[in-house]
Amino acid sequence: SGINGAEEQERRATSALLAVMTAVTEFGRAITKPYGAPAGRLEAFVEVPFTLGDQRLYPDGLIRVSRGQKSWTALVEVKTGDNQLTSTQIENYLDIARENGFDAVITISNEIPPVPGQHPTTVDKRKLRRVALHHLSWTKVLSEAVLQKEFRGVADPDQAWILGELIRYLEHPRSGAMEFKDMGEHWVPVREAVKAGTLRANDKGVREVAARFDALLQFASLSLGRQLGTEVTPVLTRKEVAEPATRSQALVAEVVKSGQLAGAIRIPSTVGDVVVTADFRASTVTCHVDVDAPRQGRPTTRVNWLVRQLKSAPDSLRVEARAAHERGQGAADLLGNVREDPSLLIADPARELRSFRIALSAPMGLKRGRGRGCFIDSVVEALDTFYVDVVQN
Repeated sequence: SGINGAEEQERRATSALLAVMTAVTEFGRAITKPYGAPAGRLEAFVEVPFTLGDQRLYPDGLIRVSRGQKSWTALVEVKTGDNQLTSTQIENYLDIARENGFDAVITISNEIPPVPGQHPTTVDKRKLRRVALHHLSWTKVLSEAVLQKEFRGVADPDQAWILGELIRYLEHPRSGAMEFKDMGEHWVPVREAVKAGTLRANDKGVREVAARFDALLQFASLSLGRQLGTEVTPVLTRKEVAEPATRSQALVAEVVKSGQLAGAIRIPSTVGDVVVTADFRASTVTCHVDVDAPRQGRPTTRVNWLVRQLKSAPDSLRVEARAAHERGQGAADLLGNVREDPSLLIADPARELRSFRIALSAPMGLKRGRGRGCFIDSVVEALDTFYVDVVQN
């Protein structure tokens, strides 16, 4: 109650987060450790005044971690709701940090960059020579809080209760710490152009849709990780991490060519990476995982080995068997049919079965926002269902 506008919302969210970081040792460490802070005493302050030239500026927060003679200091800039970070403001805070010998500037908003570690706002790279710039989405903050409280653990019961209160606060719609909720203004025109077969790589908005798809995969990974109590992450090559533009170009080229956007997600201790594919022309979302077949036994024995592990999976699951040295698609059928007749997956009994591809498809939501019939929810639900029905078993 009592949140009257964006400024009030940001001040409260900042105060709540920084206060809990100082109160709950393990949580404060989980947030600051990835950015180079030592393990030590964490202090936090809100709206500390600084002078830059003839301006009086008030960053939303300041964090200092001290251990012996060593200290690490970061300025914090927070946005809630639909408010976006601005280059000018971030560059001013980078200048303040440099002048004061601080280590970093950390921004927190509802923006999720398409590639982990990338910042959603473009800034002058010269300003990053002596000060690091990091970004946290509110979804990531909430995920870290849940992971710490429910899975990694908090030693002190009172601190655990305090962290639970922060989680309850951030999950409330009025906190402004919203989740990923919009595919952007270009979603519908790009989707329609794909279906009509008229999309070109240089069309307006196609890069934004590709970037938002990657952001959605990150959001879905964080949401699933929050439920499982582990770090679920999108799978990227070293080149894609170093040069995010290559990932964007590949996505754009693929959606123009095949009408599909796809990306992989890694869940620790599972049989393989889960690939999520949105097919605009077929209006489906498909999740699949590749599984190595046993190296011994006849082809039928290997198929039965797989079927036994899919006891609780739906009959509509598509299973494809791939033989050694086979080009193109292998023999495929629905799990319900394979349960009745394993030989359906054996195109040539003389060939050794090497692997299986297990896929589950669901209708793709068409709307750009959140809720029933929306694309975001259809992707998140497809991933959750595939994990529950197939991967976890």
